[in-house]
Amino acid sequence: MIDYENYPPSRQPKGTFPYMMQQPARPLLGEPRPIPARENQRRLYTGQKPVWMPVWLVDCQYCWPDVVLEHPLYEQDGFDWWGTEWVEDHDIGGMMVKPGTRVLTDISNWREEVKIPDLDSVNFEEDAALAVRRYDPDRMHLFHCSEGLFERLHELMPFDEAILTFYDDPDAVQDFFSAVADFKIDLLGRIFKYYDPIDYIIYGDDWGTQRAGFFSNEMYREVIMPQTGRLWDWVHSQGKFIELHSCGLTQQYIKEIVEMKCDAWAPQEINDFDMLTRDYGDKITIVVPVFGVAEAKTEAEARAAVRTFVDEYAPRGRVMAKIMSNPDPEVLNAAYEELYYYSMDYYAKH
Repeated sequence: MIDYENYPPSRQPKGTFPYMMQQPARPLLGEPRPIPARENQRRLYTGQKPVWMPVWLVDCQYCWPDVVLEHPLYEQDGFDWWGTEWVEDHDIGGMMVKPGTRVLTDISNWREEVKIPDLDSVNFEEDAALAVRRYDPDRMHLFHCSEGLFERLHELMPFDEAILTFYDDPDAVQDFFSAVADFKIDLLGRIFKYYDPIDYIIYGDDWGTQRAGFFSNEMYREVIMPQTGRLWDWVHSQGKFIELHSCGLTQQYIKEIVEMKCDAWAPQEINDFDMLTRDYGDKITIVVPVFGVAEAKTEAEARAAVRTFVDEYAPRGRVMAKIMSNPDPEVLNAAYEELYYYSMDYYAKH
């Protein structure tokens, strides 16, 4: 259980994504549960039958260190570790690279122009002493490994130029991606040490638009997979799981994602959940929206939507429910209650 009396307040600006992730996790209904939520989610990630269907980012808990500066400190306008300038975009409620920013002029010169952040200068130990006091020992803890290899490239130079480097100088791109992967491994090693226990990472690297992926599958295999796969292999060697965050209509890469042994993926809602769960539900955990709950006007409607969801998706294997929302707290609580008890009954019978 969370120690609410000694729960450290967030130092992040109120309303930001890191601020929200540092708040106490939503209480789990039906406590004490038959097994800890941590073990239940682990079962799903390893292809075993869970006791109930977990809820994405609810049955687990974020660890968001304040000292990891892949964005500027405390999500304020300014510079990150790499020298990229960021500004807040109020329309999206998050940070974006300031238009016109350029750190890297030419991929062939990246070793002269890009400075790899010095992690020895970061006081992880002091920050971790605060962060671990927020932990609920019954839940998995995750670290969001943001700004993946491709994202970091197009945060250092204009996006169109970053794409063209794949064709103009693929060797330099691989050299850069290899160095960023080495940095990520160094960073994650320190996170796993100081913020223990971390059970899995969310690896963020956006690979697509609303219409399709940025790259052909052949280019994805040639340029994205080698160093991403090496990084993921290292994470697995540390006994941790990997969840992918990749915005866009990126389902075209599902075979490659599975080939790299990704444990879970939370696709955007423009992707085909029917196809993904039908064809890959036994190979990777897919986070699926519970359609109909947000629009429900009554508790009965919310419960019916949840039962329809469980009946359709639980038989498909490794499915996790996405966070649910509804403007009426009582309707929302009914949905969470129904998901827990109805899915537990389903798994007990099958």
